[in-house]
Amino acid sequence: MEKLTTFFNQIDSFVWGPPLLILLVGTGIYLTIRLGVLQVLKLPLALKYLFSKEQDHTAKGDVSSFAALCTALAATIGTGNIVGVATAIKAGGPGALFWMWMAAFFGMATKYAEGLLAVKYRVVDENGQMSGGPMYYIEKGLGNKWLAKMFAFFGIGVAFFGIGTFPQVNAITNAAKITLHVPVIVSSIILTILVALVTLGGIKSISKVAELTVPFMAVFYIIGSIIILIINIDLLPQTIALIIKSAFTPTAATGGFLGASVMLAIRNGVARGVFSNESGLGSAPIAAAAAKTKSCVRQGLISMTGTFFDTIIVCTMTGLVLILTGAWQSDFEGAAMTNAAFHQALPVAGQFIVTIGLIFFAFTTILGWNYYGERCIEYIFGVAGIKPFKYIYIFLVAVGAFLKLNLIWILADIVNGLMAIPNLIGLVGLSGVVVTETKEYFKQLKDEMSKKNVA
Repeated sequence: MEKLTTFFNQIDSFVWGPPLLILLVGTGIYLTIRLGVLQVLKLPLALKYLFSKEQDHTAKGDVSSFAALCTALAATIGTGNIVGVATAIKAGGPGALFWMWMAAFFGMATKYAEGLLAVKYRVVDENGQMSGGPMYYIEKGLGNKWLAKMFAFFGIGVAFFGIGTFPQVNAITNAAKITLHVPVIVSSIILTILVALVTLGGIKSISKVAELTVPFMAVFYIIGSIIILIINIDLLPQTIALIIKSAFTPTAATGGFLGASVMLAIRNGVARGVFSNESGLGSAPIAAAAAKTKSCVRQGLISMTGTFFDTIIVCTMTGLVLILTGAWQSDFEGAAMTNAAFHQALPVAGQFIVTIGLIFFAFTTILGWNYYGERCIEYIFGVAGIKPFKYIYIFLVAVGAFLKLNLIWILADIVNGLMAIPNLIGLVGLSGVVVTETKEYFKQLKDEMSKKNVA
């Protein structure tokens, strides 16, 4: 097993080397410049759209824009927000959180472009469902079918062996065992049954569960984190100072922390940030394509808020609690480290906040990735491949609890990186389309406002 882990570690280091990190962040920077820092200037409008229904009743789609975002958030707000942040800070030091913020800031422009292109190039499949995402905008926009198929192939890999199953199942069963004393086999059986019941119902069933659980679980976890930050408000300035200092200078070894270079902080911050918010991976646009909307720009803005909520808010909460309590210097790893931090700050309720948050986060991620994998399968094999995919997916959920944590994260990292490459090529290649659509939309919006003011 050690030799296998070493082998996969080498592949992981190659995949997540400087070229991919530059491509990921570079695409975000490039789009940020071309779109005129849209993620800052248009964020209030994006939040307004998120909480208001589109007035045009002729809009086509399977679910509401809010439900589509909840499905995307269901897949993105997962173990990355609790386990991933802990893993990043454990390996890269407090500075890793700063690089998570940087990746998320530029990632918002990337997520906007993904959502826009998903709606612009979506199609209706043989079952009458909306199908969209990188495979369609790469094929129809770039005219490159083999690159589109490569994305879909890696997308299936991420659903089966990456974000979709193993890390989530492992996190749920471990959390249930540590805090609630539920045997792994019992939680694994219950989880498998619940996943089967929801996923066999398709996008409408998944989005209904996501709409109910995502807002609740996020608010529940954020309130718990804010209580801890308020109790320790005096430590907050020095915690933020440590994060910024550690982002640009090596972090010395202290306690259970082995020390980290700046490059290690950047690599872990960006890699875990992408694992959490999935900006540039190309997963969220698959859900965005199902939205009932007539405007690709409107949906792009709504999609952009996903990265804001996921990393700028939820990951920040976890990171601040880990650093503020000093848990990052302990001998704990992953969920156990976050659990220890919350338990230390709130002795009675802390560990339950993490466990309940983690179970909900990870469960909804499993549901979201089932839908992503299904759309990738449908692209390559047609609708006939959907049912066999779902059965294999449910089987992998059932066995996911019995695999080693370290190897799971390495595998997840590798397939994530491979999935991002064709999508990022598509985004850069179609950036002109994104800019044109954006300019036209805001010009039209300005003209409409002028007419209203005149009237």
